[in-house]
Amino acid sequence: MSFASVFALELSQILTYAPLTPLAFGLAIRLPIQKGNWSRRLLLYLSFALAFSIVHITLRGLTPYAAWDPNVGGYVSAIWNSQAHVFDIKWNIFKNLFLSNVVDDITGTYVPIVLVAHAISYYRRFRDRELHSAKLEMQLTKSHLQALKSHLQPHFLFNTMHSISALMLTDVKAADRMMARLSDLLRMSLESSGIQVTCLSRELEFVAAYLEIEKVRFGERLNVVLDIAPETLDVQVPSLLLQPLVENAIRHGVSRLSSGGSVWITANQDGRDLYLRVRDDGPGLVKGVEAPSRTGLGLRTTRERLQTLYGNEQSFEIHGAPSGGVEVCVRIPLRIEPQLSTDEVVFARSTISSEGAVIAPKPGRPKRLDWNVSNDLS
Repeated sequence: MSFASVFALELSQILTYAPLTPLAFGLAIRLPIQKGNWSRRLLLYLSFALAFSIVHITLRGLTPYAAWDPNVGGYVSAIWNSQAHVFDIKWNIFKNLFLSNVVDDITGTYVPIVLVAHAISYYRRFRDRELHSAKLEMQLTKSHLQALKSHLQPHFLFNTMHSISALMLTDVKAADRMMARLSDLLRMSLESSGIQVTCLSRELEFVAAYLEIEKVRFGERLNVVLDIAPETLDVQVPSLLLQPLVENAIRHGVSRLSSGGSVWITANQDGRDLYLRVRDDGPGLVKGVEAPSRTGLGLRTTRERLQTLYGNEQSFEIHGAPSGGVEVCVRIPLRIEPQLSTDEVVFARSTISSEGAVIAPKPGRPKRLDWNVSNDLS
């Protein structure tokens, strides 16, 4: 036989599977074998396997290479008489083709198509279950974070209202100023009510609004020192992260000192992590014991939020400061906030006194954020 004859013979055998393959594949995708239906589906697949072979043999019989005819010394079609040039259906050829090809059609072609379809079907369902599980886990985490954040908002609100209530008995004007600051603080809180992560510069703005309230209450007794590395201001941090730490330092540190005290807020990075520290110079912790007052709702909620957001990539530590007082150290992964503009926000070492906050940018650095904390907010 010539090469052309052999090639045409193989095509008549193989290409006649082509129109049947997507049908068998689609059937297997649509009707997969599962634990509860395997017996019924096997019978169904066996029926389709026989139909697959019959249709394949029929298609092959239509080609000029259906079967070998020793009388003419070549291959002939099962429906066409090439010598008389007339249609002539040879049922014996179809019968012989079926008996000689049914096993190969089913085991060599139909079963592999079904197996591939089932493998793809199982993979898709496994992937869909994973995506659905991940989506549910994300929704659960989001709801959990929102619940934790909702605990923080009324927590500082109640504490602030308590301070205003106490101040009403001694200084009505100061209490009125605190109410005005509180309205600004609540407006900022509402604007970020659905946000779990913000940038450090925005978080510092919120802390500044809170410190304005505390400045009305403590006056000269409260001094706040900022040491914020400029490159950390665009780093992502959990919303309402610093406020409970600063509130805790003032409530359990500065307020315990008759002469007042200081709160230090520090931020720096080491290339992979962001480090935030809030320290006070108050009475400190009982030696060897973490004071219960230092593990209240604000700090417990902050711990839980950090664990939910970052898992083992974060750390939250409370310990006594070497120079006295208590220091809270937070470590979180360094992630840059992409939405901010390109000009830098520069915080240098700054001090908040009763007259206000002085921002001292380093030479040659632009300053974008004007943070003014004073007794009379303008």
